[in-house]
Amino acid sequence: MDGHVFPALIEQFTAQLQSQGKSGFTIVAYKKDLEQFIGYLSSREISDIRDVKKPEIEGFIAKLITENYTKKSASRKLNSIRTFFRHLKNSNIIEQNPSLDVSHPKYVQTPPRIFSKLEYRAIRDVSKEDPRTYAIVEILLQTGVRIGELTNIYNSDVKDSALVVRGYGKSEGREVPLNPSVKKAVTDYVAVRGPQTSDDGLLFVTRTGKGLLIRNVRQIIMRCFKEVGIENATINDFRNTFIAHQLMAGYSVDYIAKIVGHKRLSSTERFLSLVKEAPAKKDKIEEL
Repeated sequence: MDGHVFPALIEQFTAQLQSQGKSGFTIVAYKKDLEQFIGYLSSREISDIRDVKKPEIEGFIAKLITENYTKKSASRKLNSIRTFFRHLKNSNIIEQNPSLDVSHPKYVQTPPRIFSKLEYRAIRDVSKEDPRTYAIVEILLQTGVRIGELTNIYNSDVKDSALVVRGYGKSEGREVPLNPSVKKAVTDYVAVRGPQTSDDGLLFVTRTGKGLLIRNVRQIIMRCFKEVGIENATINDFRNTFIAHQLMAGYSVDYIAKIVGHKRLSSTERFLSLVKEAPAKKDKIEEL
């Protein structure tokens, strides 16, 4: 019986994920989903994996939706459960995989908005009129950072070939490759910005030296969109464009998820439908 209790099985599963080279944050995501599932099973007095059948898994998914999880989130958790049960079957711990009979909650997923080459070149061209705007556009387009992360960049975060992205809200800190065009745009901006007048050393400041706020960045970018005639676009579309472009350049989902700070691989995987054919992997982040 001990070989079929949950904690030991999860440890075996995560060890296998590690041996497959899965990233740490991916393993943590799987583990959290499975621990939540096990909590549900415990509430139903189920402690042996062999007693888990289709109704138990369906009951868990249904409970998530009644607890205001989105259908998309519930579907992701079902994927975690399926991967776990596939491992159990391959390890001959169970004979049948009950999760395969459980249907995903149906939801409509709008494909991410991606800028065409014509669009992002037009945005870059119009932004060149102002060094600060151009530096903002280059960072958004060529690093995939979130708008909140951009306003939280300090002077010391810009290295020769990397940008240190600080944790912001629920996002975790990370390091992102910095290509020469971004580095030059930032250097040119700092040269005309003059001495740093912001008390906390932020990279992007207002004309009076105060740290640039999210709403300030949004106004700047929306002005660019208006000038080049791009409609129904958001700041996040720069991030979408970066992700899609790097996947098309041949980088793995794991690597790009790490670069952009996705906690779940499924957030990155949704861009794969936009990738027609991935060429051979390159040794550095593709420059747009």
